[in-house]
Amino acid sequence: MIQSDEKYMREALKEGVKAGEKGEIPIGAVVVCKGSVIARAHNLNELLKDPTAHAEMQAITMATEYLGGKYLTSCTIYVTVEPCPMCAAALAWAQVAKVVYGAADPKRGYSLFSPSLLHPRTEVVSGVLAEECGQLVSDFFKKIR
Repeated sequence: MIQSDEKYMREALKEGVKAGEKGEIPIGAVVVCKGSVIARAHNLNELLKDPTAHAEMQAITMATEYLGGKYLTSCTIYVTVEPCPMCAAALAWAQVAKVVYGAADPKRGYSLFSPSLLHPRTEVVSGVLAEECGQLVSDFFKKIR
């Protein structure tokens, strides 16, 4: 399982790089269902001028559209940084089966506010490629400051 988590997190990292190239905070996400990537997304807050256009929100929308329903009960989302409370709540409403994230977000991560924001059946795996995921964001902020 660790190998596949790393494999899909690398795909999420590619999305994060795309976001950074567009001047967005470089966070990426992919949704995997039954061994296939069904959604790829990255932050689009600046482009869309929308504070809710986080990678996870974009990925949820793409995945539910792909599946033709509002629930992601057989899906795993891979996201490079710990979801914020807004995204965690959206993942709960989507009833995602598993959340895998890379770097913790010590300032705005959902676990700081309420670990119960996710659906009770959602499995969480943290720290997958955490150093690479965190470095992507750190490098971005060093560049713009």
